[in-house]
Amino acid sequence: MDEDRFQSLTSKIDELITIVNDVNKENQLLKATYGSWQLERQKLLSQNKETKAKLVSILSRLKAIERVP
Repeated sequence: MDEDRFQSLTSKIDELITIVNDVNKENQLLKATYGSWQLERQKLLSQNKETKAKLVSILSRLKAIERVP
């Protein structure tokens, strides 16, 4: 293999290594972002459940008040 082809292959391999490293960093960032979104989702679902329970309680009390003559 002549020196030019070897140098070209070496350069391409270095480029691929750089691309793989960049993709790995991006993947780690995406995983971290996904994890934080999952935590936020769980928090919002919990808040929604609590709010729904409070609303049901308020509606029950209002219905009870309406029944009182």
